[in-house]
Amino acid sequence: MYNSSAAGGSVANTTYGNRYFIYEVEGLRQTQNVDSADYPIRRSGSTFITVPYTRMNQEMKRIARMGGKIVSISPAMANGGAMTNGGVSSKTDHKSSEEKKPSMTQSKEKKHADVPINIYRPKSPLIGKCVENYALVGEDGIGKVQHITFDVSDSDMRYLEGQSIGIIPEGTDEKGKPHKLRLYSIASTRHGDKLDDDTVSLCVRQLEYKDPETDETVHGVCSTYLCNMEIGSDVKITGPVGKEMLLPEDEDANIIMMATGTGIAPFRAYLWRMFKDAERELNPEFNNYKGFSWLIFGIPKTPNILYKEELEGIQSKYPDNFRLTYAISREQQNQDGGRMYIQHRVAEHAEELWKMIQQEKTHTYICGLKGMEDGIDEALSAQAEKQGIDWKEYQRAMKKAGRWHVETY
Repeated sequence: MYNSSAAGGSVANTTYGNRYFIYEVEGLRQTQNVDSADYPIRRSGSTFITVPYTRMNQEMKRIARMGGKIVSISPAMANGGAMTNGGVSSKTDHKSSEEKKPSMTQSKEKKHADVPINIYRPKSPLIGKCVENYALVGEDGIGKVQHITFDVSDSDMRYLEGQSIGIIPEGTDEKGKPHKLRLYSIASTRHGDKLDDDTVSLCVRQLEYKDPETDETVHGVCSTYLCNMEIGSDVKITGPVGKEMLLPEDEDANIIMMATGTGIAPFRAYLWRMFKDAERELNPEFNNYKGFSWLIFGIPKTPNILYKEELEGIQSKYPDNFRLTYAISREQQNQDGGRMYIQHRVAEHAEELWKMIQQEKTHTYICGLKGMEDGIDEALSAQAEKQGIDWKEYQRAMKKAGRWHVETY
């Protein structure tokens, strides 16, 4: 089950519990209740309030009640910082503190060492071989989704979880030119599904739609090519590419994942790296994941839950470290009686998610259909506003800090 301490519970015995942060606040108004508080209040401009980590949420609520808006949160110096006026630092002191330490949401992400990029390019692609191609959608499910694995042993290919590879389908387009490559998120860990560093796997849905002019069914060129690929077939591969979706290297990190359909691909790689026993044995630098991960997965029907048995097996084995939440649109209803989509699940759990998101060690990843982004923003924005925080500004700060990762289409 969910570990409440991972979402802002007891922190008395953590390194965060002894830390102080400086809130820069605008728009505070004086009231009778405020008059009795320990902090002096300015009627205009910015106010700087030093807050212990254990009272951060309470102070956010107090500021919101007074009509204030938090515009930045910065760690105080180790001794609480140079403070005046009973706990409020002066503008000069605050600037000095910012120069010494970045703000909590703007601290630089730990750099990933040696990220492989474009080892193989379109003009000289890697020739891999299909060694596995099996269906992921169960009986009575919607559409065709395949798990496809390529042998890349006779190459220099290497990649990290969260990266993508390009596939160049065989044949030519309507103009007689070779097809252009399509990018697909990698669904396997850096060691591959066979744990021998010789394979790379994809999770591919066959694109199918109606031509608006002819009403004929049209199938995607590359997705159809891959989904129907026979074992033993050669395939042209480029890449890897991408740094946006890389995992943090911290074993204590919290990971929030929101996926629709084949957007599960990079998250499968994350979860296998964090929780699969054989995989962990291969990673001495990352073999004891102690954080908390939460996957919110949107699919149309139960048979469309990709990797269902494995995902639920991880949840069963690691209930304190992994939570799995489904949004099954054609089988479940939201609170208004409509179909249940991922944004409705986010709204249901917005308070818990917001508590996690505010922790500096939390990274949030979104992968899948672009349409889910607005609903997710709306749900989290409503929660942030309860504490007087502008969600868009906070989100921008998280992006700058490398804690908000989005790959949608």
